Amino acid sequence: MKDANCGYCQGGELLEKFGIKICDLDVSQLILFKEQSHPGRCIVAYKDHVSEIVNISDEERNRFFADVNKAAKAIHKAFCPDKVNYGAYGDTGCHLHVHLVPKYKDEFEWGGVFAMNPDRKYLSQAEYDEMICKIKECI
Repeated sequence: MKDANCGYCQGGELLEKFGIKICDLDVSQLILFKEQSHPGRCIVAYKDHVSEIVNISDEERNRFFADVNKAAKAIHKAFCPDKVNYGAYGDTGCHLHVHLVPKYKDEFEWGGVFAMNPDRKYLSQAEYDEMICKIKECI
């Protein structure tokens, strides 16, 4: 099931507003969040347009969280954060996804809740490509 207005479902310009697809995982896709105040911030988005985790089977849930775990391991390996925060929201997007937000001691927002989009740091395409390559090497 796909939604015509959803960036996770449609990709292209809708996704490019906030992210860059890195790769497909087992039951989801891994997306680099364009706003990089937290170096390595990514999103794991479920393959289908479902709003809640209760809308998928136990097996699919387990596979989805295995994807989240795989992505988190890659982020830890690639960027060595002190902590990764996980956020599963979707009040407006209504597509099951989890934000993986690397946090670094003595840096932006350490010790607090991460902003959904702090709108502070965007990169060049070459810098995004380098980050994506680094993540792919670790996935």
